[in-house]
Amino acid sequence: MSTQKDIKQEAGTVEGNSLRLEPEKAEQIVDALNTDLADAYVLYHQLHKHHWNVEGAEFLDIHVFLQEVYEDVEEAADEIAERLQALGGVPHASMPTLAEHATVEAEDEDVYDIRTSLANDLEMMGDIIESYREHIELTQGLGDYATAQMLREQLEDLEEYAHHVEHYLEDDTLVLESATHSSGEAPDVS
Repeated sequence: MSTQKDIKQEAGTVEGNSLRLEPEKAEQIVDALNTDLADAYVLYHQLHKHHWNVEGAEFLDIHVFLQEVYEDVEEAADEIAERLQALGGVPHASMPTLAEHATVEAEDEDVYDIRTSLANDLEMMGDIIESYREHIELTQGLGDYATAQMLREQLEDLEEYAHHVEHYLEDDTLVLESATHSSGEAPDVS
């Protein structure tokens, strides 16, 4: 790692922007977007953890689904970072800074059953959905319609994923707890 420091812009600062958004408005939006960025990376890592650890009869479907979601969350995070940079801000980038500024808390390092894991994901998604709604209102009110639109599109995707997770958590399933009796015959389900 280089020891020379030639800082172009200090973290936490907001410079002028070519988008013609007033600096005091841009600062509020950059702050909100950095929160969204931090939350996205916490969600990304938790979804990735669950993708790695899912087991059971529905393994493949959930494994693939979680990969789709975490990839979309990472893409959304990249879009957020690029937008706040265009607004003159500095995107949070280090793990300690992201963890410090996130409003959601990741589950610990332990591995849980997939129902618990998905319930934790749904809870975190719900918290982020609420934050997005507040930030859409903020950006709209400050006249940054492009950022509001970006967040609105990301909100739609996140709501759709939350709805899918909710379906995974329903009690109805084709998977039986015990597929055979001790005799090796299928259980009587009549």
